[in-house]
Amino acid sequence: MTGPDDNLRPAAHFLYADWLPRSGEELRDFPMFAERVKFFPDVPSSEAVTDVFLPLA
Repeated sequence: MTGPDDNLRPAAHFLYADWLPRSGEELRDFPMFAERVKFFPDVPSSEAVTDVFLPLA
C-alpha cells in the first residue's frame, strides 16, 4: 500500500471483500498484518509504503 495510514482500511476492505472471494484462496487462522517499509519523516506521508499481508491457507 502506498500513502498515509488512512489508506490501510480501504486496502484491507478490498482484500477481504473483493480479492479474497474472487481468488479462490482460503484464509489461514491468523490475522492480517502490515509492515511499514518507508514512512514519515524519511519520506512524505503520500510516499509512505506499507506491505499488507493476508495469511492464506
